[in-house]
Amino acid sequence: MSAISFSASNSVRLFLFNVALVNLVAIGLSGFYQVHWFSYVLPAFLIFAAATGLCPGLVVSRKILGALGIKE
Repeated sequence: MSAISFSASNSVRLFLFNVALVNLVAIGLSGFYQVHWFSYVLPAFLIFAAATGLCPGLVVSRKILGALGIKE
């Protein structure tokens, strides 16, 4: 499988960006210095996925389902 098959559509990219923004707003409301550093990992992955179209979660999910023999 090529990496091209793992690219997300524009609507999925917009959804990922919106989820990242909501998460960052929640972190901001809690206080940027009050939350654990790991709380920033999810928005970072989501913004990366929205910007590039390569969603790490989608890649891993498809590989696991493919290994189990489950088709999309």
